[in-house]
Amino acid sequence: MEPSNPSSRDITGLLDAVRNGDRAALHQLFSAVYAELRAAAHRQLRAARPGDTLQTTALVHEAYIKLAGSGRTDWRDRHHFFSVAARAMRQIIVDYARARGAQKRGGQAPRVDLDEQPVAVLEPEYDLVALDQALTELEARSERPARIVELRFFGGLSVEETAEVMNISERTVKREWRRARAFLYEALSR
Repeated sequence: MEPSNPSSRDITGLLDAVRNGDRAALHQLFSAVYAELRAAAHRQLRAARPGDTLQTTALVHEAYIKLAGSGRTDWRDRHHFFSVAARAMRQIIVDYARARGAQKRGGQAPRVDLDEQPVAVLEPEYDLVALDQALTELEARSERPARIVELRFFGGLSVEETAEVMNISERTVKREWRRARAFLYEALSR
C-alpha cells in the first residue's frame, strides 16, 4: 500500500505503541490515518445543507481532539480505532445539529406551546438527532449492525472498507446494512 494509505499492520503497530504510552506514536497514528478520516468526514458532510458551517477539516480535527483528549488509547486494532473514530464523528455531528436546532428554536428564549400550531416538516439536522436516537436503540438490540451504520453513514466507509475494518465479509456487511436500514426506517417512521 502507499504511504498515504497505511496497511493494517502499520496501524496495528502504531496502536500497540500508543497503548504502551508512546505519545509520539499517537501523533504518527493520526498522521497515518488522517487522509482516511478526512475522506470519511468529507463523504459524510458533502450532503450537508448549504450554509452549514461544519467543515471536513474541522470535523476531523474535533474528532482528533476528542479521541486524543479522552485519555483512552486502548484501541485494540484498526477495526476498533475506526469504530471509535466514527462514533466520535457521529457525536460531533449530532451535537452540532442539536446546537443548530437550539439556536433556531431561540436558544434560551421562553418556550411557546405549539400544541395548536400546524406540524412542520422536520429539517435535516432534526432528522439527524432522530437518527442518532434510533441508532442508539439499534445498538441496544444488536451492536454489529449499529457499528456498520456508524462506519458507513458517519464514518463514510464503503461496503468494502467496512468489511475490512470489521474483519467480516462484504456479504455480511451488505446483509447487516439492509437489516439496520430497515430497523432505522421503521424507528424513524414512528
